[in-house]
Amino acid sequence: MSELASVTEGSSADRRYLRIACRLALKAAGRTSPNPMVGAVLVRNGQVVGSGFHKAAGGDHAEIAALKRAGARAQGATLYINLEPCSHFGRTPPCSRALIRAGIKEVVAGMRDPNPRVSGSGFRQLRRAGIRVRVGILEQECRRLNEAFCKFITRQRPFVVLKLAATLDGKIAAASGDARWISDADSRNRVHRLRNQLDAVLVGAGTAVTDDPHLTCRIPSGRNPWRVVLDARLRLPLSARVLHLRDRGKTIIVTSTRAPQNKIRAIQMLGAQVWPFSRRKGMIPWAPLLKKLAQSGIVSVMIEGGATTAASALRENVVDKIGFYYAPKILGGDGRAMIDALGIRRVKQALRIQRMEVERSGTDLLVTGYL
Repeated sequence: MSELASVTEGSSADRRYLRIACRLALKAAGRTSPNPMVGAVLVRNGQVVGSGFHKAAGGDHAEIAALKRAGARAQGATLYINLEPCSHFGRTPPCSRALIRAGIKEVVAGMRDPNPRVSGSGFRQLRRAGIRVRVGILEQECRRLNEAFCKFITRQRPFVVLKLAATLDGKIAAASGDARWISDADSRNRVHRLRNQLDAVLVGAGTAVTDDPHLTCRIPSGRNPWRVVLDARLRLPLSARVLHLRDRGKTIIVTSTRAPQNKIRAIQMLGAQVWPFSRRKGMIPWAPLLKKLAQSGIVSVMIEGGATTAASALRENVVDKIGFYYAPKILGGDGRAMIDALGIRRVKQALRIQRMEVERSGTDLLVTGYL
């Protein structure tokens, strides 16, 4: 077996402690960007002697938090962690060195860090210090936990989720434009939990003007994501709710370089950011927008509507994952379709959804999958 060979199985105890580490990591969802979510559990003689998670970028990494809790009891312990310990100096010193100094005897990790600055070097340092390392237990669960970070760190682009709520016949609104409410309260609460976990939510100008949404998180102790509005013609009224929130600096209006300068200045005076881009075929292109979002440290983006925005994202192949909520309702042919034209003429050209899962969400059905 090579120095960095992975294992795919482990004992029931291994899996139990790694799942605890994953649950700890998830506590900081939406708060660690541009860092990954990491949880750590130290076990000695079958007892948990320390645990912790990375709470925010710049703060203690999960390993350090667990070591501080364990104190002297860390010597001879096994560390369970969902992601490879770092081996480089960033905002904080390398965790691999701290583990070596603490006398850890074994590290059980879910996956290798995809960050090119780490990517196996942490494991090598540990092994060279005589620490046993096992990698790959619950790897798919650990990879899914940090799927946004994995894309961000390797491709310098945010992970994009397309979320839509529709009737069973694929309509997101009645002919009048009325869409309240397609999904039920449980599904809407679930979306607010996603807003708490993802870095940014994005809507098109049509949704922003028609629905006048806050795009905030309304769960206890939740945090608001960045709010991005695609508005090539700068139609958003100055009275829009997204321009009058307490954290106005987290609102980004994406518009055309041809947008009226007086309107841009008025929006900026309200505290929001305005990002102008050159239009292509009358639309804001996704590639430069996503690049700039990544440069701003935004690791994940959830597109929440509407049909035109969803279609343009799918046409430009920027969607990584879908989350479609289907309500037990039918609106018929005069309702508004959930996705505008994609230019597909034959069934064999259809976009294929991989790893699709279906579950109940209150009275709705939630369909998730990857493109």
